[in-house]
Amino acid sequence: MFTHIMIGSNDLERARGFYDATFAALGGKLGEMDPRGRLIYVHEGSRLMITKPIDGNPATAANGGTIGIAATSREHVLAWHGAGTAHGGTAIESPPAERPNGSFVAYLRDPDGNKLTARTWPAE
Repeated sequence: MFTHIMIGSNDLERARGFYDATFAALGGKLGEMDPRGRLIYVHEGSRLMITKPIDGNPATAANGGTIGIAATSREHVLAWHGAGTAHGGTAIESPPAERPNGSFVAYLRDPDGNKLTARTWPAE
């Protein structure tokens, strides 16, 4: 359904430190800067892109928005959460935990305030 998700950042190097650490914790590759100055992460067929807003205004986090990132295991979710908090992210909502449907979930805000979740697929 989606080709990519694009979020804004006011400090791409700070964002790179956070996202490089969290994607590496999930077994993903480090981000690459494209010729237009956007930081791009490709993982399991999906793309997350981070950029300074093209209108020149400051980047702000979406109120009510959450970006969900698939993880293959509980251990990956915990590693993602730990890497994020160690690289400028803030733990939010409940501590990492299993949900009634069997998925294991953790939440963070990145250094720019974007709300993220890493989660395993629910038990079938």
